[in-house]
Amino acid sequence: MPVLDPKLELVVLDEAVWRARAAAHEARVDALVGDHRARRQQGVKHPVHDFLFTYYSFRPAQLRRWSPGYGVELARGPEPVSLDEVVARRDLIAGIHALLVATAGRPANFGCFGMHEWAMVYRLSEDETRHATYPLRLGPAGTDEVVEGHRIACSHFDAYRFFTAEARPLNTLTPVSHDRPAFEQPACLHAGMDLYKHAFRLAPLIASDLVADCFELARDIRVLDMRASPYDLADLGYEPVPIETPEGKQEYAAAQRGFAERGAPLRQGLIEECERLLAVSGGAGSRP
Repeated sequence: MPVLDPKLELVVLDEAVWRARAAAHEARVDALVGDHRARRQQGVKHPVHDFLFTYYSFRPAQLRRWSPGYGVELARGPEPVSLDEVVARRDLIAGIHALLVATAGRPANFGCFGMHEWAMVYRLSEDETRHATYPLRLGPAGTDEVVEGHRIACSHFDAYRFFTAEARPLNTLTPVSHDRPAFEQPACLHAGMDLYKHAFRLAPLIASDLVADCFELARDIRVLDMRASPYDLADLGYEPVPIETPEGKQEYAAAQRGFAERGAPLRQGLIEECERLLAVSGGAGSRP
């Protein structure tokens, strides 16, 4: 959807057009979350994809709900997003904008090799891990050796805060919740997944297609995140990316680079949407 000049009148979509777009969005989301919804009905947990609905607060039904975003009116449809809704969330929009701009402007680091998941289980027994029903590929001792043999440079607070107490001093960075713009970088898998969080926090002010694009990226990144983790998920069909080996590191970095390239236009799209919303609400983009 083109970015609108905030001074222009609302764009009006014909009923047939917006209903077709809404149906296409719902079908796309159903295909992405159908397996999760079926597992939830059966009470079956999944160590990879449940994360997208436990760590993130947006429910499948919310993701499925289509909106054209602010500035678009639907002929014979629901009321459009109001300017009051935009103004009420100006501070949120400005904060998201500042973080996205800072992240986009920082050099990408392709040398972390997903060590954050390993640091989360450092010096734990297998029954103490978050996914205790799945074994550690190298066992507790082997896992600890990998952590101790690598330089850990996790820049993402929401990953770092789950490090074990023994692992935190091994990290070369000390991110905290209030200084994310000072640390986050565009190759970080969690920063890439968090594009989905930023997108749904802006819903319904932005088009649902962009939210779904960010969700799909997060879903794909999560698979790499767990394939490169210390857990053995082969029984679920996830072959490991053995980051403890040179070959595994190369595979991880190549995949990470691909996700960074996919995430860049989505991050830029969110930045532009934030700037548009700030403009119509009388605010200004916040740059760190």
